[in-house]
Amino acid sequence: MAYNIADIRREIHRLSEELIQRQESDGTWRFCFENGITLDACTIILFRTLNADREELIRQLHDRILAAQQPEGCWRWYRDDDEGHLSATVEAYYALLFSGYSRSEDEALQKAKRYILERGGIGQANSLLTKAILAATGQRAWPSSLSLIPIEILLLPESFPLNFYDFSGYSRVHLVPLLIMAERNFRARSMRTPDLSELFSDDRGPEEEALPLSRESREPLEQFQSALGHLVGTPRRIRQAAIHKAEQYLLERIENDGTLYTYASCTVLMVFALLALGYEPQHPVIQRAVEGLANMKFMLDGDGLGESGYATIQNSPSTVWDTALISYALQEAGTPPSHPAVRRAADYLRERQHRKPGDWQIHNPGTVPGGWGFSETNTFVPDVDDTTAVLRALHALHADDPATLDAWNRGLNWVWSMQNADGGWPAFEKNTDKVMLTWLAIEGAKSAATDPSEADLTGRTLEYLGNFAKLGVRHDWVARGADWLLSHQQEDGSWYGRWGICYIYGTWAALTGLMAVGMPADHPSIANSAEWLRNIQNADGGWGESCRSDQAKRYVPLRASTPSQTAWALDALISVHDRPTPELERGAARLIELLHEDGWPASYPTGAGLPGYFYVHYHSYRYIWPLLALSHYAKKYGDESADDPIG
Repeated sequence: MAYNIADIRREIHRLSEELIQRQESDGTWRFCFENGITLDACTIILFRTLNADREELIRQLHDRILAAQQPEGCWRWYRDDDEGHLSATVEAYYALLFSGYSRSEDEALQKAKRYILERGGIGQANSLLTKAILAATGQRAWPSSLSLIPIEILLLPESFPLNFYDFSGYSRVHLVPLLIMAERNFRARSMRTPDLSELFSDDRGPEEEALPLSRESREPLEQFQSALGHLVGTPRRIRQAAIHKAEQYLLERIENDGTLYTYASCTVLMVFALLALGYEPQHPVIQRAVEGLANMKFMLDGDGLGESGYATIQNSPSTVWDTALISYALQEAGTPPSHPAVRRAADYLRERQHRKPGDWQIHNPGTVPGGWGFSETNTFVPDVDDTTAVLRALHALHADDPATLDAWNRGLNWVWSMQNADGGWPAFEKNTDKVMLTWLAIEGAKSAATDPSEADLTGRTLEYLGNFAKLGVRHDWVARGADWLLSHQQEDGSWYGRWGICYIYGTWAALTGLMAVGMPADHPSIANSAEWLRNIQNADGGWGESCRSDQAKRYVPLRASTPSQTAWALDALISVHDRPTPELERGAARLIELLHEDGWPASYPTGAGLPGYFYVHYHSYRYIWPLLALSHYAKKYGDESADDPIG
């Protein structure tokens, strides 16, 4: 079907009106941050272990997990996870059985059991979170990869060449409760805890055989052991001091909603760790954590599942992120800054600016707080991506409103201060990029142990600095960011994106960022990147990339087009081309069609968390990115020929 600029403008108006109608009275937009079934399962397991009185929620989570089971008996993270996901299936089986609403003889659990055993049993489930939940509830031994990391590393001064704060912030808040439990060899069982021993497929059962470590994996452990020799005191007193430090570390990072760092995943681990330290289930800290986890619930409307009434636990509700991006998208679409929806969003976002110090100051001392976090209860874990998203939303208001101007200046200063020494930008903390920590024999360490510069974060920061702060490559620190991007381009012309799927996401961020700060469209890197996007365009005119890309470390086509990835590719090409090309016209036409389709590509996860183990379906993304791409298309090409067909 052919479309013209008038059709695009009608679609922009329709999307804008729908979003304005969906705004809450407090100025927010609240969409689901959906993360598969892992957190639903972990919540059931924790609540049953605690004998928490959350029966309605447990039943809702049980039903949602059961509905997501595949005909083969497994659970998947994404549709083309063709072999299924063993760790997710183990988590689902355990939670369904522990809930009490499914029985081992049920057909669904029998199919899951067969799937698990055919793939080597529980012992082959590699996810660190899966291993930890199983170990904490007495189903298996604690992984030796954790037991070998001395909890005393928390006592090492930050001046040491390798210390605890060289781990990324999101790695630390998961590692501390794990180290506490592994040190105590903690196992909590209740009267209702199922016995999963029959899911081990060998004679060893739940005890783990210690595998020899590679030379690479031993090196950081040896560095830690060497550094511990500088600590003064008897081994027993040093160990006690480290455990106390670990406990205080957790308690000092609990948000007002009771969660640790506003993440459900590390909150679950924290509660188990507090039990390991002797806290009773009725302790106020544990009860507040239970309440905080329960408040992470989102009632699904059937998006991606086919029917309504299911609940899921979000790892960290995306309210600030969604509100900032939607406000910005509406303004790009022509909604004036004076519109009540934009004003309400701005008032809300200003109130969420961080004003107290956080761990980010360890590597960035002397900087005034001024960033924003992902969730509304987040008060001391800001990140670069959310901060630039909010600053875009506030841009049109900062010149006329002193309060917004102050927030803008503090936010811009914070973003500038977070630039890494190599010129790129990280997510949460600067200069936490010691490669040695990624050598640890812990599943996911390569992606989670450090927080280095990334193409998506650097590109989005440059786009903000160029288009909104009016800075360019003539400024030294902006030029350093552009140089970092150019030096990290893939041979095929793409860039890898850490927090989205994956090469389309990174390439969109890098291209729009480089163009915003003044790089010419005929620069070889930009021309090669645009050519790569054209070459991977689907026959239907859209774009789609598989979640498998982040494991393969190369672009893997999805063989279908998704709304967000089509919008990213389209937006990137719009930034490069002065006139619409056939690829752009076909892409815009396909994007409009995708907005009226409700098949599985509409709910395919295009947000990334941990390669192979954590993916995100942002329910907001089918609105935000298409609205932006279509708005940019209409702005740039709308006056050329309003009547010429597109697509």
